[in-house]
Amino acid sequence: MVAEASWVNHSTLIAWCLPWGCFAYVLVPLCLLLIVVAIVHRGWRARTAFAIVSLLLAWRGADAFQRYFMRPRRLDWVVKHETSFSFPSSHAAIATGFYVLLAIFIWRSGLRHRRLAAGLVTALAVAILWARLALAAHYLTDLAGGVLWGVAVIATLAACWPRNVFEGPRASSLE
Repeated sequence: MVAEASWVNHSTLIAWCLPWGCFAYVLVPLCLLLIVVAIVHRGWRARTAFAIVSLLLAWRGADAFQRYFMRPRRLDWVVKHETSFSFPSSHAAIATGFYVLLAIFIWRSGLRHRRLAAGLVTALAVAILWARLALAAHYLTDLAGGVLWGVAVIATLAACWPRNVFEGPRASSLE
């Protein structure tokens, strides 16, 4: 019983820390890092611009939809009750529209350990979704709506983008 309680406490702490990856104080440095990569490795310029635009559209679009649908949050919140609306989950939209997109770019790059790196970034995105459920911050349908919004943003951008950012020569470096 004590062991179970300690794991629950640790999992709650982990669940509380994971969504921080969708806050501005984490996303801004990540975008700046992407910009540095784009400056150094020319092949990543379009991908970086695409990823940043996708992030902004997923994030701000989910927030706009939350104000439109005005679905209240769950009442059984575990750590801290958020006051914003629930549907769709902006964390799920960001996890999909930014982190999953980065995982796809990494997977299709020429990075040496691209499978491992893409897998880790994808695992982070899935962990963010799990954390939102574990903390009772969202209903499952909120997460589904956020994921669908993130996918819609990526698909719409890909259709409107002047060049295909998902294809390109594979090299042994970042490209």
